[in-house]
Amino acid sequence: MSEVATRRAGAREWAGLGLLALPTVLLGLDVTVLYLVLPSLAGALDPSATQTLWIMDAYGFLIAGLLITMGTLGDRIGRRRLLLIGMAAFAVVSVFAAFAPSAELLILARALLGVAGATLMPSTLSLISNMFGDPRQRAIAIGVWATMFALGMAAGPVVGGALIDAFWWGAAFLIAVPVAVVVLAGAKALLPEYADPRAGRLDPASVALSLAAILPVIYAVKHAAADGADASTVLLLAAGVLAGVVFVRRQRRLASPLLDVTLFTDRAFSAALTVLLIGLVGVGGTMYLVTQYLQLVEGLTPFTAGLWMGPPALAMFAAAIGAPLVARRVRPGLVMAATLGLSVIGYALLATAGTGDAAAVVAGFAFIYLGLGAIAALGTDMVVGAAPVSKSGSAAAMSETVQELGLAVGVALLGSLGTALYTAGMTAPDGTSPEVAAHLTGSLSGALSVAGQVPAEVVRAAREAFTTGVNIASAAGGVAIVVATVLCLVVLRHVRPLGEDDAGDGTR
Repeated sequence: MSEVATRRAGAREWAGLGLLALPTVLLGLDVTVLYLVLPSLAGALDPSATQTLWIMDAYGFLIAGLLITMGTLGDRIGRRRLLLIGMAAFAVVSVFAAFAPSAELLILARALLGVAGATLMPSTLSLISNMFGDPRQRAIAIGVWATMFALGMAAGPVVGGALIDAFWWGAAFLIAVPVAVVVLAGAKALLPEYADPRAGRLDPASVALSLAAILPVIYAVKHAAADGADASTVLLLAAGVLAGVVFVRRQRRLASPLLDVTLFTDRAFSAALTVLLIGLVGVGGTMYLVTQYLQLVEGLTPFTAGLWMGPPALAMFAAAIGAPLVARRVRPGLVMAATLGLSVIGYALLATAGTGDAAAVVAGFAFIYLGLGAIAALGTDMVVGAAPVSKSGSAAAMSETVQELGLAVGVALLGSLGTALYTAGMTAPDGTSPEVAAHLTGSLSGALSVAGQVPAEVVRAAREAFTTGVNIASAAGGVAIVVATVLCLVVLRHVRPLGEDDAGDGTR
């Protein structure tokens, strides 16, 4: 890219990358830390099934809805400045979440964390584009960035399990405070400031249209997954699509658009975003189900379940570091396709697991995480590498939007599918009181809460019904990953190995 300086990064830039790794790990951690905290949190706050999903989803949904706005805002007011504002806000709201006295206030806190997180994600990735002008160094730096986010996601269940065993569920949120202190103290010394001098004013109408395009679609997917498609689902989807069309038309007319829609004309950019979206939907949904399986079906403590997630974490780490190195000699599309092919094996293991198959479930999830590590590193590099440095905020925002949206939709879609299958397959025995019957048929955690009031075979049937839900949801996820694998082979096969000079050939 001609706009990027070719000066190689020095010690200050690499130290700055280390500092950027802290909020990146934190953001990944906050996506998954509640997976193992959820049962204890549910015992303390007693959320309804709908509230539980909103506690899980609000964070990712608000990030997904606001990333485009925040990415462009960083280009205008300064990417480092936005990082500092977001980091301080994230720490304050995390304390609020840690001591939330009710499910409603925790949902509000999670939503506010999503707003703060939306300022951090594009800031970290777009600053990397400023700091690393050399393409080969940039590829390594983005690989490290993706690894840190993946490491945070992988460590979330372990950290959450350890904290809940040692303290209480709210301690999982307080990790943000020391991270914020370090970032705020070191940012001005290690990170450059960048604001696009040619950027115009933020367009409020475009911000409103972007939210109107994203949020109704998110809610429609959630509603359809939980309650089935109905007229309101169709209306919400239609409203989101209509707002999206108006948004795109407006961006084409503006001199300083909120999102540069011309980026989508680059086929590598568009295909990489699609692969990231599909991959993260599968990972988000299966992680939610697997962590619940380990605790509720296998009866493991949160900390022990977290330790069982260690092998998948190592697989993700290996792929996120190794894939960019391999892709310096092998075309990235082939590397992504190969690792996604291995992920399909993982989905197959989950689709055939039964009760008492913890080892098979963990092994399957390790294969799934292997594919995630590769597509997170290489897909992100393709997206950011397709944009000039002045537009890296928009590119970074789009990359992270689809990843956050994928995780949130995965929990909503596959998680709700698993819940619906459990409810359909679980019946209360004759003579059971209405209150106990509601617990039995509502969720596996509810069934376990009344285990002392029903025969042992009823509890065993509840565990089997939940496992059946995991099987079918995983099979659906596996089909989607096959589609992503084919997309890598067909559309991304022309992308050259990392670091090769491909300017002007339209393949990057």
